[in-house]
Amino acid sequence: MKIDKVINNNLVRSFKDGKEVLVMGKGLGFKKHKNDFIDESLIERVYIIDEEEKNSNYLEVLLSNIPYTYIQTTNEIVRYAMNSLDKKLDETIWLSLTDHIYHAIDRAKKGKTVRNALLWEISRFYNHEYLIGKEAINIIKKRHDIQLAESEAGFIALYLVNAQMDDSLKVQETMEFVKRQRKILDIVKYHYGVELNESSVHYDRFFTHIKYFVRRISKEKNLLNEDLGFLDIIKTKYPQEYKCARKIEDYVNKEMNRELSEDEIVYLAIHIKRVIDESL
Repeated sequence: MKIDKVINNNLVRSFKDGKEVLVMGKGLGFKKHKNDFIDESLIERVYIIDEEEKNSNYLEVLLSNIPYTYIQTTNEIVRYAMNSLDKKLDETIWLSLTDHIYHAIDRAKKGKTVRNALLWEISRFYNHEYLIGKEAINIIKKRHDIQLAESEAGFIALYLVNAQMDDSLKVQETMEFVKRQRKILDIVKYHYGVELNESSVHYDRFFTHIKYFVRRISKEKNLLNEDLGFLDIIKTKYPQEYKCARKIEDYVNKEMNRELSEDEIVYLAIHIKRVIDESL
C-alpha cells in the first residue's frame, strides 16, 4: 500500500483493494509523504472507510485528536474480548469504543462520573460482556493510571453487545432494548407471581428469544407468518401462558406501537410455558 495522505505520525490514509482505508501504527507516518510505501511491519490496524464517512473528514479529525495510546488501549481490549467471547466483533466497535474510552478517561480526570442506570440489568443479562468490561477497566488503569467507575464496565459491555449483532446500533438504542427486555421479563414474573429460575436452560433460551424479539420488533420485523395453526391450541391447552403472551403484546403495542403476528404469540407462549415449568 502507498500513502495517500499523512494525517499524523501514527495515522495515514491509503487504498486497499480499491477501498479507502485509514492505516494505523506507531510511527507509521513519521517523516513520510504522499506516495511513499507503507511499512507493513508497523501496521496495527486498518479501518475501511464506508461511503457515508467518505463524505466528511470526521474520522480523520477524531483520530488525529486522540493520542495513539488510546487506540492501543482499545486494540488490547478488543483483542481480549474476541478471545474471551470466541467471536469476531464488528469493526465499528473499534472506532466507537476508542472515542468512548477517550472521553471516559477525560471525565474521570475531571472527577466526573456518568451514572449507568441499567448497570444491574447489564450485569445480569450480559454477564460475560460485563465481566470483560470490568477487565477493560483494569487494562485502562494499567495503561493510563486512571481508575474508571464500575458504571463504565456496563457501557463497555454494551459496545461489545452491539458488535456481536448483525446491525450496528448506538449505545443509547441498546440501553433502550435492555429496558424493554427487563420489562418483558417482569411481565412474566408478575403474571405468575414467581421469580424466574435464571440458572435453567429454558431461561437462557427464553431470554435469547426476548433479546432478538425486542430487536426484531423495534425494526418492524415480525416472524414470518407460517400459518402454524397453533394459536387455538395454545389458547386451550396453555391459557395462562397465552394470557401472559397477550400482556407482552399489549406492552409492545403501547410502548413500541407494534402489532405481533400470531406466530409471535405462539412462540412467546411456548417459551413462557417452559421457563415457568422450571421456576415453580
